[in-house]
Amino acid sequence: MKTLPIIAITIGDAAGIGPEVVVKALRQPEIYTLCRPLVIGDARIFAEATFAAQATVKAVTDFAQADYGPDALTLLDMHNLDPAAVTLGQICPASGRAAVEYVLKATELALSGAVDAVATAPLNKEAMRLAGFDYIGHTEILAEVTQTPRCTTMLATPGLRVTHVTRHIPFRAIADKLTVDNVLDTIVITDEGMRTLGYPTPRLAVAGLNPHNGDNGLIGREELDIIGPAVQQAHAQGIHARGPIPADSVFFQAIRGDYDVVVCMYHDQGHIAVKTHGFEKSITITLGLPIIRTSADHGTAFDIAGQGIAHPDSMIAAITEAAIMAQRQQ
Repeated sequence: MKTLPIIAITIGDAAGIGPEVVVKALRQPEIYTLCRPLVIGDARIFAEATFAAQATVKAVTDFAQADYGPDALTLLDMHNLDPAAVTLGQICPASGRAAVEYVLKATELALSGAVDAVATAPLNKEAMRLAGFDYIGHTEILAEVTQTPRCTTMLATPGLRVTHVTRHIPFRAIADKLTVDNVLDTIVITDEGMRTLGYPTPRLAVAGLNPHNGDNGLIGREELDIIGPAVQQAHAQGIHARGPIPADSVFFQAIRGDYDVVVCMYHDQGHIAVKTHGFEKSITITLGLPIIRTSADHGTAFDIAGQGIAHPDSMIAAITEAAIMAQRQQ
């Protein structure tokens, strides 16, 4: 047990399903064969939860006190969220603030080497903003705290992995944000990230932006002026990338096994493909950071919070992937 990597697992926004899926994930015996899980949250939230009977919680206030035994969920108690301030299924500034603090603590532990990786449960963007944090999501928090100028989010589900050049911006702004440099940068980060994931020579597909790949400029020139030149520069750096490939066929080709990962031009281009192919087991991995970070690939699901019906498959997959990545780097 002492040789297994330590994974810091944040509970996310406590008004949503984060604490529930974390508890359910850590009831799986196989998790303890892969890692030593350390939950970061507030013990009072678990005591109040409808699923509290499903887990014995061992709360510690000092990282050195953690023992990670499978008989009890080891929780680093931040004691920063009074359950009375949380209404399940509703946006709550208090839970938004606490959720960010859990991520900050986990990142601090990872940067110091106290833990080997971080796996996160979902945040709520509006709750974070009401609490005074102007972040779009985990990636932006982690990039700032780790002082990482270049990183990207990978979505992964069995049989399909994708990364994105642009993420949380309005649809009408996507084309304006695409440049040769940022498409190339995403290709490079993706190639580097895939190598850390165990792919010695990753095969990258780069998706086009416009219908029919722009039809040679008739319905858009991004493929000719931006994406194509970026792929050519990637080739010059020794990266095995092909594209642009029309987005209506590239995901089928990747699922068929032609490619290891697809570089997408915008958020939903990749998210729709991954979530259609394997939503329940899809996860996110932040590439380019100095730490390992994975996450469940779903939101706070306020509509089912507190009902005890949330599925933990994505959280299980996120913890598992974090453990495998950490073991690979040991």
